[in-house]
Amino acid sequence: MPEFSDGAEEAKRDVRTAVLAHRRALTAPQRADAAGRVQTELVALVRRLRPLRMTAYVPVGSEPGGPDLPAVLHAALPPGGELLLPVLRDDLDLDWAAWSGPAGLVAAGRGMREPAGPRLGRAAVAGAHLLVLPALAVDHRGLRLGRGGGSYDRALARVPVTALTVVPLHDGELVEALPAEPHDRPVRAVVTPADGLRTLDAAPGGAAGVAPHTSAGRTRGR
Repeated sequence: MPEFSDGAEEAKRDVRTAVLAHRRALTAPQRADAAGRVQTELVALVRRLRPLRMTAYVPVGSEPGGPDLPAVLHAALPPGGELLLPVLRDDLDLDWAAWSGPAGLVAAGRGMREPAGPRLGRAAVAGAHLLVLPALAVDHRGLRLGRGGGSYDRALARVPVTALTVVPLHDGELVEALPAEPHDRPVRAVVTPADGLRTLDAAPGGAAGVAPHTSAGRTRGR
């Protein structure tokens, strides 16, 4: 387990500032190219795993994946497959609602866009077989750096270890180690534009069920 530091939150703020500055510096063509590569990897993963329920989110601004990520992932699901998107509650916990298309999204707090459909409850995430979730960075232990609200840490506490949790990142955002706190929950894999899907063996669940594959002439995996 990582060692917890009294200065972890301050250290996290420093990393957030650096990552956000780097993301803002990316040009529109660089963001578009990264989004396309990330989407290709995630679509291949969805088609391989064929989850009956998965989660994703709507990337905003410079977040990797592009704003059409939910539509692309939903199209890759098997018949009857369900895509859930997060709905931020007033207490910063996450509720969930089904994706019904771009017209079903509404503006929400913190610049996010959320589905306007019926809320399924906080526990709905427990039934997901594949979870695509945001982060500013992830380390080799699977620990992720979020925006500081703890929303996804609470959601991940409800997810069984058999579920595959994947974070899309820009290149350079998979790092050796991040400052950690006791409430931080690890993820099992990341996707980056240059290296594709990379499983994190140090995270709970390891690489089970996530076979590396070759795409566009590049070998993906560990």
